Amino acid sequence: MVEIGKFTELEIEKIIQQGAYLLTGDETASILLPTRYIPEGVDVGDNVKVFIYRDSEDKIIATTEIPYAIVGECAYLKVKSQTNFGAFLDWGLMKDLLVPFREQNETMEVGKSYLVRLYLDENSDRIVATQHINKFLRDNEITIQPNDEVEILVCEAVDLGIKVIVNQKYWGMLFKNQLFCDVERGQKLKAWVKQVREDGKIDVSLQQPGFKEVLSAEEKIVDLLQQNDGYCELNDNSSPDEIYAELQISKKVFKKAIGKLFREKRIMIEESGIRLM
Repeated sequence: MVEIGKFTELEIEKIIQQGAYLLTGDETASILLPTRYIPEGVDVGDNVKVFIYRDSEDKIIATTEIPYAIVGECAYLKVKSQTNFGAFLDWGLMKDLLVPFREQNETMEVGKSYLVRLYLDENSDRIVATQHINKFLRDNEITIQPNDEVEILVCEAVDLGIKVIVNQKYWGMLFKNQLFCDVERGQKLKAWVKQVREDGKIDVSLQQPGFKEVLSAEEKIVDLLQQNDGYCELNDNSSPDEIYAELQISKKVFKKAIGKLFREKRIMIEESGIRLM
């Protein structure tokens, strides 16, 4: 059975003028994929990856368009309009996404973006959004551990650093001393867990921890050298910003990595840069 608000792969049952009808596994129902969304070259019997939602007439429908977020995810979305029902957000599909007034923490202004979470309303079976994020984020069911790779959603700047949402499930913190580049609100980044605190909050880093971090940095440095005829203008005197712009690693990790590469006689360290042996 298909889930509203999620991606799925469905087989094309038949194609008519209005579009392709997709098999759902329920013998009594199929879902329409309108003609404008049918990928070029597909035919009856082929599988297509689609997103399932309700259209403006409240019918379950499929699309190959990719929304900015799906049910169960948080995202920063821009308000397109305010109505008597609530605010409507642009989420990348033809039909805008509703945030009912009861789900707003503040008056949402047209043209501004807000952090929301998408969920399936039990009463209407429609996808809606809410600003009440905390009721969905858990601090007592944490299954990740230090050094695990995670995805973070950049939220707001605070005194200690940047608040983030980890794996769409938990609140986390990216401390200032772990920031080696500018990050933007709403940006999704790969990160690593530094520690899980007793209060259920998670500290994360943009740098891979320990020896693995250095090995990863070595690969990046060698790849950069190979792409630039064996030479690049980075060395111990380069600024942290210059290093991060080229390699997305901290200066501390860069120095460890080139030291290891030098000892292994894989690079030469010159006055104005490094060279591949």
